[in-house]
Amino acid sequence: MTSNPNNPSNDDDAPKDPLAEMLQNLMGGQGMGNIDPAELAKAAGLPNDPQLLQQMFAQVQAMMSSTSEGPVNWKLAHDNARRVAAAGGDPSVNTQQSRGVDEALRLAELWLDPVTDLPATGLIGHAWSRAEWVEATLGTWKRLTEPVANSIANALSNALTQQMPEEMKSMMGGASSMLQNMGGAIFGMQLGQAIGALSAEVVSSTDIGVPLADLEMALLPANVAKFGEGLSLPENDVRLFLAVREAAHARLFVQVPWLRGHLLGAIEAYARGIHIDMSRIEDLARDLDPSNPEGIQEALSQGVFTPGRTPVQTAALEKLETALALVEGWVDELTAEATANVLPSATALRETVRRRRATGGPAEHAFSSLVGLELRPRRLREAATLWATLKEERGIAGRDAIWHHPDLLPTGEDLDDPQGFSSRRKLAEASDSEVDDALQKLLSGGYDAPADADEGDSSPGEAAKDDDAEGRDGDPQPPVR
Repeated sequence: MTSNPNNPSNDDDAPKDPLAEMLQNLMGGQGMGNIDPAELAKAAGLPNDPQLLQQMFAQVQAMMSSTSEGPVNWKLAHDNARRVAAAGGDPSVNTQQSRGVDEALRLAELWLDPVTDLPATGLIGHAWSRAEWVEATLGTWKRLTEPVANSIANALSNALTQQMPEEMKSMMGGASSMLQNMGGAIFGMQLGQAIGALSAEVVSSTDIGVPLADLEMALLPANVAKFGEGLSLPENDVRLFLAVREAAHARLFVQVPWLRGHLLGAIEAYARGIHIDMSRIEDLARDLDPSNPEGIQEALSQGVFTPGRTPVQTAALEKLETALALVEGWVDELTAEATANVLPSATALRETVRRRRATGGPAEHAFSSLVGLELRPRRLREAATLWATLKEERGIAGRDAIWHHPDLLPTGEDLDDPQGFSSRRKLAEASDSEVDDALQKLLSGGYDAPADADEGDSSPGEAAKDDDAEGRDGDPQPPVR
């Protein structure tokens, strides 16, 4: 075997692909001659698409000769997401669909005006294809998943390096950057698969409760029609109900500018603390049989790359889930109020959406398995009850004023006991008022006076009389009546 890392050769001096030779050594010298590329694609969760496989191999070859800006191949994630989005058919939005979405979102804004104190956004509604949803949201997906993607990519790279024979390490030479990015390529493929699958399920830009597209208001007509299948309800009713939900989400995120960063920041903080179980990955690399693609697929489906969760992350996740529930509960309550007297099917649609959000679809589960995070409001019903209670107690303006600052948001305890929220908030506000009064007194010099001056306003003469009232032995004398 030659030591030239860029063009190693076999015994016949014929050029040999360094990647193929590396895989051959990693696989115990078995080589890849007995592996069907179609079966290998199947094991990776990809369809047997020769054109796609050719593109993927070209990207792998490019990784060998160039360095990456990061450990994750985001181009591969993007391309795979677009391919999966188009797999089931993704026709461009036609003029009629675009007009229907625009009219539905405009009407939704009018229906929301009487039920919320937050003003309309003025955003122009869009009708998106699945591919357009991928393009509009991929930047946010990158922001949300990059911390965990980096962790997984580094873990895979370390596992491959540890499993590689010493002579293979020296052979790789200048191609070591490819090895470092191989884990990122695997994660990129999986992430693109999950995002592309999710594009076939979401009905709007905020369907999962997080504003994936900043300052956008959009519906996906193909998925809206898919959502309405089997409900035996007018298509226009379904579109209008989902439009009200989208408009309510958009109004909340636009008029409460800190909220989007609050949610995304919480997700990022959770992701940065993710721990990858290296032992599971090493076991996979050691035990996989390259001639058994089904075994590879089974191992991957068992969540070998699923990040572990620490106690600190569990606590952070509970706070995040509470915030997601508050957003979804507010939207759920406003949508019910706005459509109660104008859509006869509103009650049935509300329950359908609630169940759908509570259980999540296959793509949401795939995404959760990949990054260890579920973006589902587990306590949506309790949050909706809380917002309804606050409206009864404080009115529409008082309820919506809760969104003025993150410190005002209800907690998990408030979801457990909505009726006790106001009394707990009064106690907290009273405590804050006492602190403010004490601080004001300190700043004004109120604490500089002598201690006995604070105890009373007696004059020096009266103080002297009090001193004479004591006997010579210092014992206090009974008061003179």
